[in-house]
Amino acid sequence: MKEKQFAVLGLGRFGEALAITLSELGCNVVVVDKDEEKIQNIADSVTYAVQADVTDINALKSIGLKNVDAIVVSITSDINSSIMGIVNAQELGIKEIYGKANTAQHEKVLLKLGVKKVFSPERDMGERVAHNLFSGDSIDILELDTTHSIVEVDILHSWEGKTLEQLDLRTQYGMNVIAIRSQDVLNASPLATDMINPGDKLIVMGENRSINEINKLSRKDR
Repeated sequence: MKEKQFAVLGLGRFGEALAITLSELGCNVVVVDKDEEKIQNIADSVTYAVQADVTDINALKSIGLKNVDAIVVSITSDINSSIMGIVNAQELGIKEIYGKANTAQHEKVLLKLGVKKVFSPERDMGERVAHNLFSGDSIDILELDTTHSIVEVDILHSWEGKTLEQLDLRTQYGMNVIAIRSQDVLNASPLATDMINPGDKLIVMGENRSINEINKLSRKDR
């Protein structure tokens, strides 16, 4: 199977960590940054590290970036460079283009340009920490996109002794129950007839808004 090839344009902390991790996962990774010191520091950890200006389409062509499968433009300090990096990637015919933004305005611009996804590490981490702090314990959250997650939630007392069919959380809250945790036992294929017992936790998939509502009700229910 052909190894997937990535290009990372911009070597801030996010871009550097992304490039090194992709390389450790066995991918071919090309990194581009105009800072020579950053290029030298990462050169031994990736497939190819090049000092170049991402706004220069000819420089990117000479590197051979048109052959990569996906590009991540991780520049946030200079919005113009971020935009031109994406425009140049589009001109090179690369189908998978991702961007990084640190403001809502920057994210909106990148989405208007048609990138596949915009990463906002600071915002995403803030939302994750907020979920965990609000819940009062360490609940791992898998964010599916900006509005949907898979998360473990505490049950309400009113749910005890009822089956999933009776609760009908899909209708009530737009959430799908994908597993039930009873102490140390995980029921990963729950049936509609499975009953909720005191102390159970539910692993659900749904909108963050609904998950937050359940967390609020659960805190009041304690």
